[in-house]
Amino acid sequence: MRHGRKVNHLGRTSSHRKAMLSNLASSLIISKRITTTVAKAKELRKYVEPLITKAKSDTMHSRRTVFSYLQNKESVKELFGTVASRTTDRQGGYTRIIKMGDNRLGDNAEMCLIELVDFNEIYKKEGVAKKAKTRRSRTAKGKKAEASEPAAETAAEPAQEVKAEKPAKKAKAKSGSKKEDKE
Repeated sequence: MRHGRKVNHLGRTSSHRKAMLSNLASSLIISKRITTTVAKAKELRKYVEPLITKAKSDTMHSRRTVFSYLQNKESVKELFGTVASRTTDRQGGYTRIIKMGDNRLGDNAEMCLIELVDFNEIYKKEGVAKKAKTRRSRTAKGKKAEASEPAAETAAEPAQEVKAEKPAKKAKAKSGSKKEDKE
């Protein structure tokens, strides 16, 4: 039984596993999407997403911390440049794993595509307005209710005038038709 075993060792020693994840992460950051096995992609997601979160705050400490994981200057530069600028308003979930459906010929391993979410133009929703963040507090509701009441009153008055005009026109039209009927 595998009680409490959270890390998938991927059949490698710890140093080999760290080097492999570092190289996969660098490749993902530089090329924005890579093809790998599902098991590696799931471990890579756990490895890369905290680094992307750390890249949102561009400080010397966070750069050094990320460099200690990636060991690649170009990928650190890319991460703190374009990747961090595109993911500033995203709260998490920076990667997407898409299973390809076909297996590798040599060992029949299930293959997938892992990509950075904000760099895929196919799935990007354009023209959709972002929802305003709402807070659930009583004071905000009270203020909104008071602010909406005068607006509701002013909006209701013109609507009543319009309704009053329409029956008058109908009455004129009806009276005109009665005169024609009498003649």
